[in-house]
Amino acid sequence: MLNIQPLTKKAKRVIRKQNLSISSGMHLSDIKPLTDNQSKAFDAWYHDKDLFLHGCAGTGKTLIAFYLGLREVLLDNVSKVIVVRSVVPSREMGFLPGSANEKMKVFELPYFEICSTLFGRGDAYEILKQRGTIEFITTSHIRGMTFDNAVVIVDEIQNTCWGEQHTVMSRIGNGTRMIIAGDLAQSDLEQHRGKYDVEKLMVVTKKMDCFEFIDFKPEDVVRSGKVRDYIMACNNLGYH
Repeated sequence: MLNIQPLTKKAKRVIRKQNLSISSGMHLSDIKPLTDNQSKAFDAWYHDKDLFLHGCAGTGKTLIAFYLGLREVLLDNVSKVIVVRSVVPSREMGFLPGSANEKMKVFELPYFEICSTLFGRGDAYEILKQRGTIEFITTSHIRGMTFDNAVVIVDEIQNTCWGEQHTVMSRIGNGTRMIIAGDLAQSDLEQHRGKYDVEKLMVVTKKMDCFEFIDFKPEDVVRSGKVRDYIMACNNLGYH
């Protein structure tokens, strides 16, 4: 877990001054990086770089993305955070009960927990969606769209194919920044296919001056000591 500090009275006054609140009782927590690579991500973002956050599970990639994105909204730099994910790898989704929206809600579950952590209340994600602060969309529904004045978070990038990646990248409009997050080791796609496509996107974004690539290592794992030990043991044994 990242260093999420309880807010002092002084910090709350600063947050109110910066407009880092959705409403009374919904203030964005003060997040501090815990590792060198987390610090690099924060520094790059604050120097107007878009981010490609790649690496181990438990390193805080998605939480960092949400914090930085929501901070931009609350500072009035952008109008909303758009979260993009692929549901293509989950062929079994069609067998889940409920409507298409109910099925897609499964893919939003991590964001309920993240927003609860960031705002200290369990209904934060739902409130943010209702107010239009956060918009969740799948790669299947973005053709023809343009994302203006937003922070676009492309999460679980390892589960997208090149066609989806190309579509997302070509939706970016004026005043929009990007954070791409994922881990090749956690791909649900057919072996080699997802790895090849994401590596191709890595090569492309490294050629773009606006992007900073951050490669998180096992020593960056902050979820728990047990997860860090597990990741390190897997790497030492060559289990990827």
